[in-house]
Amino acid sequence: MGATVKLTDRTVTALLAAFKSPDPTPGGGSAAALAGAVGAALLAMVASLPRPRAETEKDVARLTAAGGQCAALSAELEALVDRDSDAYDLVMVAYGQPKVTGEEKAARSAAIQAALRGATAAPVAVMRACAAAAEQGVVIAAGGNPSASSDLQVGFELLGAAARGAKLNVEMNLGSVKDPEYVGKTRGEVAGLESAIGHQAEAARLALAR
Repeated sequence: MGATVKLTDRTVTALLAAFKSPDPTPGGGSAAALAGAVGAALLAMVASLPRPRAETEKDVARLTAAGGQCAALSAELEALVDRDSDAYDLVMVAYGQPKVTGEEKAARSAAIQAALRGATAAPVAVMRACAAAAEQGVVIAAGGNPSASSDLQVGFELLGAAARGAKLNVEMNLGSVKDPEYVGKTRGEVAGLESAIGHQAEAARLALAR
């Protein structure tokens, strides 16, 4: 039996078929990561276009570096498409463990809690990557080719949608996590990341208007 083909190695048609299938994975978490990957890729593309607004060597270097960061973040988000699905599959495996004896119940409960943390970590990572890409996007908005402003704005819209979708998955998983300290810390980080992306998107809009 051959190895399973990664979601991101499939054709677009095959990937969409996987999303449409009745299987629980890939689901919303993978879709959010994919949206973020496309958004970050668009920002990288805008940064690489000729005739940018950046004129000094220092500004051109900043623009180039921002584009490189967005390309790397796009690759990270691409990897998270599969990571999110794999993490959710582990949750399902944990819930399927036997629960007849007391020892089995305790082991099952511990496995579920560990799996839920893994399933939470993936969408949090999506939000972190989206926030980092949005930060670099402000540099690209200020120095990139103005003719590609719509591409840049689409990139920001996708990053925002990815972050909001990832947050929904975080909240769903946290609802079953029994560690209040972990829950509170994670919710605090998620709120901060969501706010940061919003601020960066507004900063990019202002940069484009100049």
